[in-house]
Amino acid sequence: MPQITINGVKHEFNKGETILQVALRAEQEIPHYCWHPGLSVVASCRICLAEVWNPDAKTGKLIPATKLSPTCQTPAMDGQVVYTDSPKSVANQKAVMEFLLINHPVDCPVCDQAGECHLQDYSYQYGRGESRFQEAKNKRPKKDVGPNVLLYSDRCIMCTRCVRFTREVTGTGELMVQGRGSVEEIDVFPGLALDNELSGNVVDICPVGALLDKDFLFQQRVWFLTKTASVDGLTASGDNISVEHHDGRVYRVKPRENTEVNKWWITDEVRYGWKFVHREDRLKLPAVRGMDAFAMEQAPEAWETGLAKANDLVGGAARAGKRLGLLVSPMLSCEDAWLLAKWVLAQDPQAELAVGPVPVHGADKTFPGGFTMYAEKAPNARGVRRVLEALAKGRAVHDAAAFEKALAGGSIGTAVITGNYPSDWVGAGLREALSRVPFLLVDTLPTSLTPLASVTLPGAVWLEKSGSFENAKGRLQGFDRAVQPTDFAKGECQIALDLLAGRDGMRAAAFDAAAVRAEMARTPGLERFATEHHATPAKAAAESDMVLVEL
Repeated sequence: MPQITINGVKHEFNKGETILQVALRAEQEIPHYCWHPGLSVVASCRICLAEVWNPDAKTGKLIPATKLSPTCQTPAMDGQVVYTDSPKSVANQKAVMEFLLINHPVDCPVCDQAGECHLQDYSYQYGRGESRFQEAKNKRPKKDVGPNVLLYSDRCIMCTRCVRFTREVTGTGELMVQGRGSVEEIDVFPGLALDNELSGNVVDICPVGALLDKDFLFQQRVWFLTKTASVDGLTASGDNISVEHHDGRVYRVKPRENTEVNKWWITDEVRYGWKFVHREDRLKLPAVRGMDAFAMEQAPEAWETGLAKANDLVGGAARAGKRLGLLVSPMLSCEDAWLLAKWVLAQDPQAELAVGPVPVHGADKTFPGGFTMYAEKAPNARGVRRVLEALAKGRAVHDAAAFEKALAGGSIGTAVITGNYPSDWVGAGLREALSRVPFLLVDTLPTSLTPLASVTLPGAVWLEKSGSFENAKGRLQGFDRAVQPTDFAKGECQIALDLLAGRDGMRAAAFDAAAVRAEMARTPGLERFATEHHATPAKAAAESDMVLVEL
């Protein structure tokens, strides 16, 4: 393969890559602001300039650079030698940083971007350390540019990433560059707010604190947040996300780069749709219909009673010859579906299995940049069906309508119902059918079914557990637990393990997602859980460059 040398280190590269791309892939830093892998190359920020020595086509000897070249725009060549640490390159880096900070307010202590700001980092690494600018700074206004985004114009460095995003990725073109020189600034076109379905991404790609998320503004310092790798648990997209949380509370959700799925973007629907996780009315303790609520207020005893009543309800119905029915929500993970179905089938091997209602809003929408927003608002309808069909061993797995029909027709004597939707999901037909039979409800939010259930067990949302989802394209992806379940709720997998153990008079094991997937992979039809499962990336150890001095 062709090779290039950057600051004395040789790297192999693929034809068509730029110098900056080669360096970043090799984790060799070259400072840059305006370049982004998902946007066009404009080479406007100029901090990535370097001395580039090219080999002569005839003799092969290196030709000294006559000027600095933008590494984001210069193609890599075999035998090329690049210096970003030469006196000329370093002088340029210091000059660019000095110019960028001339009108910057340097308000890092109150800026939401502090701790993850490239201007802050590069000022420390490549800046002069002091300002020579004595004149008054230009003061620019704060602007409300859309329902989710604020623009602090005086922090902007005019990298134009946001403008290119609205033109090239969303195709909506709300943002523009207004003015020239020292009064140049980003703005929206008159009468056109930044209000597209991907608008929050401009906050992610802004390298400084100019574009800020209203929802996260002044909520938390980023160095207190813990990042957990996850996937979209609200739609069928399977978008890779990072869940950022602290002290058991989620503060924001951001995209996690995956060029095979969502590239660098997520929808605002996914970015802000997790708020129900911390709703005050979440189901927190088991409830048994007819029992005094006060008697169920102590968590250990409530769970012991709730699990026992659930086993009595389902097991008693099976022993009495009644057909059991299990409705597994498409909001649940594959592991949830597997363990819940195992418990029900252990009571009644001929139990009716079904996938819960799959919400669909509108139609799929693909943006000019290639990103698709899916109309299906359930993350795992395909995964749940795949698991249930493997366990059904040739018997039909119903959809929600067929299950409702079976309930109404009396062929199901006792039901196990799971919800876990972000809002009330119960239709009038299902509610009417379930009002005639005893049923166990495992859910996260109160719905019209909650007062009808014989036993209610509080489940956990996807951010509170580990598992796997299969997206609209059939990609099977794992996700990790970000926060503990609210109050005394439990993940559906753990609930199923507790029910299985209680049925057999044994002590329940703690849920282990990897172990359950290994068991699933040994079942015909589920081999892909061993061969095609995409796990979350391992957490990299963070190394600080802070020098500690003993006092």
